[in-house]
Amino acid sequence: MLTDHWPVFGLRLTTPRLELRPASQDDLVALVELAARGIHAPDRMPFSEPWTRQPQPAFARNGLKHFWASWANWEPDDWRLVLAVVHEGVIVGTQDCGAKDFARRREVGSGSWLGLTHQGHGFGTEMRAAMLELAFTGLDARWAISSAFPDNAPSLAVSRRLGYADDGIEILPADESGRPRSLRRLRLTREAWHEHRTIPTTIEGLDACREMFGAP
Repeated sequence: MLTDHWPVFGLRLTTPRLELRPASQDDLVALVELAARGIHAPDRMPFSEPWTRQPQPAFARNGLKHFWASWANWEPDDWRLVLAVVHEGVIVGTQDCGAKDFARRREVGSGSWLGLTHQGHGFGTEMRAAMLELAFTGLDARWAISSAFPDNAPSLAVSRRLGYADDGIEILPADESGRPRSLRRLRLTREAWHEHRTIPTTIEGLDACREMFGAP
Protein backbone atom coordinates (compact mmCIF):
# COMPACT_ATOMS: atom_id res chain seq x y z
CA MET A 1 0.00 0.00 0.00
CA LEU A 2 1.09 3.56 -0.68
CA THR A 3 0.81 4.45 3.00
CA ASP A 4 3.42 1.81 3.82
CA HIS A 5 5.98 3.89 1.96
CA TRP A 6 4.46 7.40 2.27
CA PRO A 7 2.57 7.25 5.58
CA VAL A 8 1.50 10.88 5.50
CA PHE A 9 -1.24 9.79 3.08
CA GLY A 10 -2.92 8.08 6.03
CA LEU A 11 -3.32 11.38 7.90
CA ARG A 12 -6.88 12.60 8.52
CA LEU A 13 -8.24 15.68 10.31
CA THR A 14 -11.94 15.68 11.16
CA THR A 15 -14.02 18.61 12.43
CA PRO A 16 -17.79 18.74 12.99
CA ARG A 17 -18.45 19.46 9.30
CA LEU A 18 -15.21 18.79 7.42
CA GLU A 19 -12.64 16.14 6.63
CA LEU A 20 -9.13 17.27 5.67
CA ARG A 21 -6.96 14.67 3.95
CA PRO A 22 -3.77 14.65 1.89
CA ALA A 23 -4.93 15.22 -1.66
CA SER A 24 -5.00 12.07 -3.79
CA GLN A 25 -4.69 12.14 -7.58
CA ASP A 26 -8.47 12.21 -7.94
CA ASP A 27 -8.65 14.97 -5.32
CA LEU A 28 -6.13 17.03 -7.29
CA VAL A 29 -8.27 16.76 -10.41
CA ALA A 30 -11.29 17.91 -8.40
CA LEU A 31 -9.29 20.81 -6.95
CA VAL A 32 -8.03 22.19 -10.27
CA GLU A 33 -11.52 21.88 -11.75
CA LEU A 34 -13.01 23.62 -8.71
CA ALA A 35 -10.44 26.40 -8.94
CA ALA A 36 -11.20 26.85 -12.64
CA ARG A 37 -14.84 27.55 -11.76
CA GLY A 38 -13.72 30.48 -9.61
CA ILE A 39 -12.13 31.33 -6.28
CA HIS A 40 -12.50 35.10 -6.26
CA ALA A 41 -14.18 37.93 -8.15
CA PRO A 42 -12.53 38.76 -11.51
CA ASP A 43 -11.55 42.26 -10.34
CA ARG A 44 -9.69 41.00 -7.24
CA MET A 45 -6.45 39.09 -6.72
CA PRO A 46 -5.97 37.70 -3.20
CA PHE A 47 -2.81 35.77 -4.10
CA SER A 48 0.74 37.14 -4.29
CA GLU A 49 1.19 35.14 -7.51
CA PRO A 50 -1.77 35.71 -9.90
CA TRP A 51 -2.02 32.02 -10.78
CA THR A 52 -5.80 32.10 -11.16
CA ARG A 53 -5.48 34.28 -14.29
CA GLN A 54 -3.70 31.67 -16.38
CA PRO A 55 -5.60 30.40 -19.44
CA GLN A 56 -6.42 26.74 -19.94
CA PRO A 57 -4.84 24.25 -20.37
CA ALA A 58 -1.91 25.88 -18.55
CA PHE A 59 -4.13 26.66 -15.56
CA ALA A 60 -4.91 23.01 -14.80
CA ARG A 61 -1.48 21.66 -15.76
CA ASN A 62 0.42 24.19 -13.68
CA GLY A 63 -1.96 23.61 -10.79
CA LEU A 64 -1.24 19.89 -10.87
CA LYS A 65 2.51 20.53 -11.12
CA HIS A 66 2.29 22.83 -8.10
CA PHE A 67 0.54 20.16 -6.03
CA TRP A 68 2.83 17.36 -7.22
CA ALA A 69 5.90 19.43 -6.33
CA SER A 70 4.81 19.59 -2.70
CA TRP A 71 5.17 15.81 -2.50
CA ALA A 72 8.22 15.43 -4.73
CA ASN A 73 10.20 18.05 -2.80
CA TRP A 74 9.16 16.94 0.70
CA GLU A 75 11.96 16.75 3.28
CA PRO A 76 11.65 16.62 7.08
CA ASP A 77 13.32 20.05 7.28
CA ASP A 78 11.33 21.56 4.39
CA TRP A 79 7.79 20.32 3.84
CA ARG A 80 4.38 21.47 2.66
CA LEU A 81 1.28 19.43 3.43
CA VAL A 82 -1.56 19.94 0.94
CA LEU A 83 -4.93 18.91 2.33
CA ALA A 84 -8.14 18.53 0.35
CA VAL A 85 -11.09 19.92 2.31
CA VAL A 86 -14.22 17.77 2.03
CA HIS A 87 -17.78 18.61 3.10
CA GLU A 88 -20.46 15.94 2.81
CA GLY A 89 -18.37 14.06 0.27
CA VAL A 90 -17.66 17.10 -1.91
CA ILE A 91 -14.27 18.80 -2.19
CA VAL A 92 -14.76 22.47 -1.35
CA GLY A 93 -11.19 23.78 -1.24
CA THR A 94 -7.70 23.20 0.04
CA GLN A 95 -5.78 23.95 3.22
CA ASP A 96 -2.03 23.67 3.38
CA CYS A 97 0.52 23.79 6.16
CA GLY A 98 4.27 24.08 5.72
CA ALA A 99 7.51 24.62 7.58
CA LYS A 100 11.25 24.89 7.17
CA ASP A 101 13.62 23.57 9.85
CA PHE A 102 10.58 22.78 11.98
CA ALA A 103 12.56 20.72 14.51
CA ARG A 104 14.38 23.88 15.66
CA ARG A 105 12.04 26.73 14.71
CA ARG A 106 8.70 25.07 15.59
CA GLU A 107 6.87 27.51 13.34
CA VAL A 108 4.37 26.72 10.59
CA GLY A 109 2.84 28.78 7.83
CA SER A 110 -0.36 28.11 5.93
CA GLY A 111 -2.43 28.97 2.90
CA SER A 112 -5.91 28.06 1.75
CA TRP A 113 -8.72 28.73 -0.69
CA LEU A 114 -12.36 27.77 -1.16
CA GLY A 115 -14.38 27.55 -4.33
CA LEU A 116 -16.69 30.54 -4.73
CA THR A 117 -19.84 28.48 -4.24
CA HIS A 118 -18.54 27.20 -0.89
CA GLN A 119 -17.62 30.56 0.60
CA GLY A 120 -19.61 32.29 3.32
CA HIS A 121 -20.41 29.14 5.32
CA GLY A 122 -17.65 29.33 7.93
CA PHE A 123 -15.56 26.62 6.28
CA GLY A 124 -12.49 28.88 6.17
CA THR A 125 -12.39 29.17 9.95
CA GLU A 126 -13.10 25.48 10.51
CA MET A 127 -10.40 24.21 8.14
CA ARG A 128 -7.77 26.61 9.49
CA ALA A 129 -8.67 25.53 13.02
CA ALA A 130 -8.11 21.91 12.02
CA MET A 131 -4.70 22.79 10.58
CA LEU A 132 -3.80 24.61 13.81
CA GLU A 133 -4.83 21.58 15.87
CA LEU A 134 -2.42 19.49 13.80
CA ALA A 135 0.34 22.07 14.23
CA PHE A 136 0.00 22.81 17.94
CA THR A 137 -1.41 19.60 19.40
CA GLY A 138 -0.09 17.10 16.88
CA LEU A 139 3.33 18.55 16.07
CA ASP A 140 3.96 20.71 19.15
CA ALA A 141 4.45 23.95 17.21
CA ARG A 142 5.10 27.19 19.06
CA TRP A 143 3.90 29.65 16.43
CA ALA A 144 1.73 29.77 13.32
CA ILE A 145 2.06 32.57 10.78
CA SER A 146 -0.22 33.82 8.04
CA SER A 147 -0.43 36.76 5.65
CA ALA A 148 -3.04 38.48 3.53
CA PHE A 149 -3.50 41.63 1.49
CA PRO A 150 -5.18 44.46 3.42
CA ASP A 151 -8.31 44.17 1.25
CA ASN A 152 -8.69 40.42 1.85
CA ALA A 153 -11.24 40.86 4.62
CA PRO A 154 -12.37 37.19 4.81
CA SER A 155 -8.84 35.87 5.36
CA LEU A 156 -8.03 38.54 7.93
CA ALA A 157 -11.31 37.85 9.73
CA VAL A 158 -10.48 34.14 10.02
CA SER A 159 -7.07 34.99 11.46
CA ARG A 160 -8.53 37.41 14.00
CA ARG A 161 -11.21 34.91 15.00
CA LEU A 162 -8.55 32.32 15.74
CA GLY A 163 -6.31 34.61 17.78
CA TYR A 164 -3.64 35.82 15.35
CA ALA A 165 -2.06 39.22 16.05
CA ASP A 166 -0.37 41.72 13.71
CA ASP A 167 3.25 40.89 12.94
CA GLY A 168 4.29 43.67 10.54
CA ILE A 169 4.04 44.07 6.77
CA GLU A 170 5.88 42.67 3.78
CA ILE A 171 6.38 44.61 0.54
CA LEU A 172 6.06 42.56 -2.63
CA PRO A 173 7.45 43.43 -6.07
CA ALA A 174 5.26 45.59 -8.30
CA ASP A 175 2.21 43.87 -9.76
CA GLU A 176 1.06 44.00 -13.38
CA SER A 177 -0.13 47.59 -12.86
CA GLY A 178 3.37 48.65 -11.78
CA ARG A 179 2.42 49.29 -8.16
CA PRO A 180 4.07 47.50 -5.24
CA ARG A 181 1.75 45.53 -2.98
CA SER A 182 1.96 45.07 0.76
CA LEU A 183 1.00 41.99 2.74
CA ARG A 184 -0.14 42.10 6.34
CA ARG A 185 1.69 39.47 8.36
CA LEU A 186 0.01 37.81 11.34
CA ARG A 187 1.31 35.50 14.06
CA LEU A 188 -0.45 33.10 16.42
CA THR A 189 1.25 31.99 19.61
CA ARG A 190 0.54 28.73 21.38
CA GLU A 191 -0.98 30.68 24.29
CA ALA A 192 -3.34 32.66 22.05
CA TRP A 193 -4.34 29.49 20.22
CA HIS A 194 -5.35 27.88 23.51
CA GLU A 195 -7.53 30.91 24.32
CA HIS A 196 -9.31 30.78 20.93
CA ARG A 197 -9.53 27.01 20.49
CA THR A 198 -13.25 26.24 20.10
CA ILE A 199 -13.57 23.84 17.12
CA PRO A 200 -13.02 20.18 18.06
CA THR A 201 -10.68 18.32 15.72
CA THR A 202 -9.76 14.64 15.61
CA ILE A 203 -6.31 13.73 14.25
CA GLU A 204 -5.75 10.24 12.85
CA GLY A 205 -2.65 8.66 11.35
CA LEU A 206 -0.06 11.11 12.68
CA ASP A 207 2.05 8.67 14.69
CA ALA A 208 2.94 6.74 11.54
CA CYS A 209 4.29 9.83 9.76
CA ARG A 210 5.51 12.10 12.58
CA GLU A 211 9.18 11.80 11.60
CA MET A 212 8.34 13.10 8.11
CA PHE A 213 7.53 16.48 9.70
CA GLY A 214 10.78 16.69 11.65
CA ALA A 215 8.60 16.74 14.77
CA PRO A 216 9.76 15.65 18.23
